[in-house]
Amino acid sequence: MSDATVESFLDRTLRNLRGAWGEISVSTRHYWTGAPRPDLPTDDLEKIRGQMADCLSDKGGEVTARVRAADLGRSYLSLNKTGRHRFLSLLATEFGTDRIAVQTAVSKLNEAKEEEGRRRAERALRAALVPRWRTLLRRFTSLPEGVKFLVDLRAELLPLARETPELADLDADLKELLAAWFDIGLLELKRITWTSPASLLEKLIAYEAVHAIRSWEDLKNRLDSDRRCFAFFHPNMPEEPLIFVEVALVHGMSDNVQTLLDEEAPASDPKVADCAIFYSISNAQRGLAGISFGNFLIKRVVDLLKQELPNLKTFATLSPIPGYRRWLDGRIEEGKAPVLTSTERKALVQALEPGREASDAVLIKTGLGVEGWWDDEALSDALKGPLMRGAAQYLSAEKRRSGGAGDPVAHFHLSNGARMERLNWLGDRSANGFRQSCGMMINYLYRLAEIDDNHEAYTDDGRIAKSSQIRGLTKA
Repeated sequence: MSDATVESFLDRTLRNLRGAWGEISVSTRHYWTGAPRPDLPTDDLEKIRGQMADCLSDKGGEVTARVRAADLGRSYLSLNKTGRHRFLSLLATEFGTDRIAVQTAVSKLNEAKEEEGRRRAERALRAALVPRWRTLLRRFTSLPEGVKFLVDLRAELLPLARETPELADLDADLKELLAAWFDIGLLELKRITWTSPASLLEKLIAYEAVHAIRSWEDLKNRLDSDRRCFAFFHPNMPEEPLIFVEVALVHGMSDNVQTLLDEEAPASDPKVADCAIFYSISNAQRGLAGISFGNFLIKRVVDLLKQELPNLKTFATLSPIPGYRRWLDGRIEEGKAPVLTSTERKALVQALEPGREASDAVLIKTGLGVEGWWDDEALSDALKGPLMRGAAQYLSAEKRRSGGAGDPVAHFHLSNGARMERLNWLGDRSANGFRQSCGMMINYLYRLAEIDDNHEAYTDDGRIAKSSQIRGLTKA
């Protein structure tokens, strides 16, 4: 799903909240004659400051607190991108921790002589360190769809927080709150079928982030009798999937996503399938970025499938390699492209321009620059070896700053205890597949008896479980 599609869908869900709060809000009685102007100019910003201060007040009881929160939320929803940025900046800079109160609490803690006095001072310090925006944000949880509002607010905050330290603090605190509210113990796993509500199916189409759902017929095919789709839901967001996984029940481990998603192929009998292929895992709520549910989702789905279909022996993914082409292009520019064997060099030279002599990097770059190179059998065969070795090297050796595999999909599955099983040449012949990974895909295998050992080896020591195919490609 494109960023534009995400933003459009996010805007729509935020707008829907206005109706949900209509009976609670009293149109900000003493602040506005209408609504704040969309870009929140300075004089309107002053009124927002007053609204925020009122939301922190305990006067009037719970009903009044809900009214104030609904009014502040409606003001936020009426703003454009600029106005929301100013709103969030005001919240972050003026409603954080009271530094004077913190310094006072620290001084009293340092001065405390007796144990009981020290305990009182520590409690006071903990209370002083809680930013005021946390109290304000909590006000929204008592409103209908208030938790969804905060999730979507964080989705808008995330790109701003990368550039502004004050907003980064607000984002970190909101993430901590959401992580507590979305504890895995509170989530419910549900199967989504073709008979699920149309509004939920529409969200499935909008949130699919790996292989775009092209039509309702495409979606129906993905929910057929030999397919499964499961999602996590939160009790405060019962109509909003948090993360979902699409599964194909097949015979043998799939190596090609186009075949897997072929709408013309007849449905097979799931009772004779021996392999469950997880071919798409999509986070549906951008505002929950950094809060992991995927590892729990896969394990729960495996347990459900084993109970329903005991004939299933293999649980694996058919996964993209989203960072490979970008990494490969960088290596080529540095002159560090995969080294060609003499046979591969000869085949590439012949396929591109007989008699031409060039470096390995130039030959590979030239080959990848040929329009539709994958449909030229001679050129495709010549590129297969070096590109497969390059992919194995990228997946095995490229690291992120914090450790672990540099490819995000690889890191996800390896963290969950899977092993790198098989690279699939031209496993994704879509435009996106060639743009991301030269058309390649990979199977990650979840061998149930090895999951815990693989997880510990990867998270503790960075050791990656690999099949003989992957090991052979990295040594070639």
